[in-house]
Amino acid sequence: MSIFFDARFIRVGHHDGISRFAANLFGEVAKLMPITAIVSNPAQLQHLPKGCAHIFECEVDSPRELGFARRMNRRGASVIFSPMQTTGSIGKKFKLILTVHDLIYYRFRTPPKHFSPMVRAIWRLYHLSYQPQRWLLRSADAVVTVSHTTADQIAEQKLTVAPVRVISNAVEEVFRRSSTASQIHQDSVRLVYMGTFMGYKDVETLVRASALVDRAELHLVSSIDQKRKVELQSLAGQAGARVVFHEGLTDEKYIELLDTAALTVSASRAEGFGIPVIEGFARGVPAVLTDIPVFREIAAEAAVFFAAGDATGCAEAIVEAIDNREGLSASAVRRSSEFSWQKSARDLADLIETLS
Repeated sequence: MSIFFDARFIRVGHHDGISRFAANLFGEVAKLMPITAIVSNPAQLQHLPKGCAHIFECEVDSPRELGFARRMNRRGASVIFSPMQTTGSIGKKFKLILTVHDLIYYRFRTPPKHFSPMVRAIWRLYHLSYQPQRWLLRSADAVVTVSHTTADQIAEQKLTVAPVRVISNAVEEVFRRSSTASQIHQDSVRLVYMGTFMGYKDVETLVRASALVDRAELHLVSSIDQKRKVELQSLAGQAGARVVFHEGLTDEKYIELLDTAALTVSASRAEGFGIPVIEGFARGVPAVLTDIPVFREIAAEAAVFFAAGDATGCAEAIVEAIDNREGLSASAVRRSSEFSWQKSARDLADLIETLS
């Protein structure tokens, strides 16, 4: 049996969510069974176990992707796992597992700004209807998604007749808290937001809410373009909020910030999972989150929830979480332990074995 893992979605330079999912999952699956990585750039191997079996293929957005499945047939592929749904399948003779991380952009169709104008246009057209998604998934022998919330949405929209398996995102070991206790900042109530600044993330509500909480200081971790930064700075000035822009941090610096934080926060109106939530949990940092199904699923009893768009409700949730932080923190650590790459890898290995 020849098992392949499509690692061409790993970003060179720095990870995004899908890239982390692919790299971490491959690393653990490779410990359980012989598996070969498919890469398109030698630099992608830096995110995979040293000396792992691999082959080189075309970029995923190359016209040559149309012949990908036939080339993999000739390589004797039995099963291919893809961490996305766009791996080429025309003429395939192998079993194919595709991944759908979320269905967010059917509600919020604005594409990420780093895409080229052509890709942004295709993105918008693709998300006008579920039919292109159904067409892509028609070749899947199984479909993976990262939450039961998204699995329910896939079933509701009848996107596939293939079995759907939930294989969760997880926490990287570097985030697991050691015996050293965190040192919560004493001069301010640090609220940490990790994520993009796209409209549906509703960072504006976090800014307004933080202005209503005594000594609150909102830390925005991720890189941000200058126009968006100016918009949020203006809002913070009007609201009287204290906002700190970090504009990107290494994992080490991010962990240092989490260890001084009272809470992580998110006002997002839609998510596929919520990796920053469980990263905070692993450091013993509870969360204040919008009351949406996926956050209820992921965070459970380790968070306080508020209605989307309600800055006053968010501020009240922050105060409640601070008042109950000790119990929430213990729940957060317990909850984070339920998400591990080892468990996710075992789930994927089981799925592969059922298809082979």
